[in-house]
Amino acid sequence: MCREQSDMPSLDAAKKELRRRCLQLRGELTEPERTKAAVLLAERILGHQWYYLSEVVLGFAAYGSEIDTDEILEETLRQGKALYLPKVEGDELRFYRVRSLSELHCGYKGIREPAGDTECYRYDPGNVPGVLMLMPGVAFDRMRNRMGYGRGFYDRFLSDKPKLQLRTIGVGFACQMAEEVPCGDQDIRPYQVICV
Repeated sequence: MCREQSDMPSLDAAKKELRRRCLQLRGELTEPERTKAAVLLAERILGHQWYYLSEVVLGFAAYGSEIDTDEILEETLRQGKALYLPKVEGDELRFYRVRSLSELHCGYKGIREPAGDTECYRYDPGNVPGVLMLMPGVAFDRMRNRMGYGRGFYDRFLSDKPKLQLRTIGVGFACQMAEEVPCGDQDIRPYQVICV
């Protein structure tokens, strides 16, 4: 669990500073470092037992300086697994079925998103063992705390899906691993973190 953070302004300030620092480090990575990390991440995810057993993958298309997930997404489609990618709709995150990465459009903040006109992922607590969710983030720590961009989309999406929380993997670059990620009660930790 997160350490109690009673002083909200200091929590927000700590998050803002860590976010700034991690985004700077991530932005300074060279192209060869990015390529190597994307290959290592694909090996780790595609060889993961949860991926092997999954029928459904809730992934994400990399945005800005995030680690490239396209190889994972393409392999998911090639293997015939159901791939769903997120789309921001107002203050909510919804996952829509994707059959080709060419379907993605420039959406919220320039993120590649599905159009939102295909099947929407429906949480079924009885079928969670067949689901794997990959979570982007700005910073992670050894206690599996995660910090995103500050809007809480993934925290809200997962807040009423306790069984799905147990099938989540936060992914990123090694430089995104922090000593400690400040967090509050509403912050949801991925069940595993893989930073390469």
